[in-house]
Amino acid sequence: MARIVSGAVPSPNIWNTPQIYELENLAVGPAGAAEAAMRAVRPWDGATVVEIGCGSGFHLPVLAASAGRVVGVEPHGGLAAQAAARCASLPGVSVRTGTAQALPLPDASADVAIARWAYFFGPGCEPGLRELGRVLRRGGAAFVVDVDASRGAFGRWFRRSLPSYSPEAVERFWSRQGWRREELDLRMTFRTRADLEAVLRIEFTPEVAGEALREIEGLDVDYPNVLRWREF
Repeated sequence: MARIVSGAVPSPNIWNTPQIYELENLAVGPAGAAEAAMRAVRPWDGATVVEIGCGSGFHLPVLAASAGRVVGVEPHGGLAAQAAARCASLPGVSVRTGTAQALPLPDASADVAIARWAYFFGPGCEPGLRELGRVLRRGGAAFVVDVDASRGAFGRWFRRSLPSYSPEAVERFWSRQGWRREELDLRMTFRTRADLEAVLRIEFTPEVAGEALREIEGLDVDYPNVLRWREF
């Protein structure tokens, strides 16, 4: 069984079905849209970039294309091993096991931190926010990409699957922390209905996934996200 770092916040979709989560990552577009929005705030050419909750390392090669150094941090040992294997030929990339609230990095050692659909979901993530302040250098920036549960059919399905989640409370939390936000109008485009169904069934309850499949025509799903950031 894969080792999981103590204190990790479980991620049932990728932890339990990484091969299906890979289909989800492949489906999200437009390609590079989230990266372009982040780079418009704080470019990372030649910089040290940390991806928190890097999973199997899907986004690490893209970051490495322009960053000087990339560190992936992942609490699930099996996924961290996959990420390390994926980036074995990239000399500027390393992967470490660790959590967002106890990053395995020295003080003031990174320029940019990115968390995509990992850990920073609102109230309760204060320990991770303190870690960002510790590891980022002056002039650095932190980015959080997350589902925008307040918008569209995807947001409705999300709220129905997780009724304890309050988009309003999450917005109030980030506003109090002094973070800024930008809406990202992403979408998922799948190769087959089987891939679409598999992804919906790891994201939503069975009832909600069935409802979503009845609503969706074709292979495209609007996927509203929000980019949050703070400069340090």
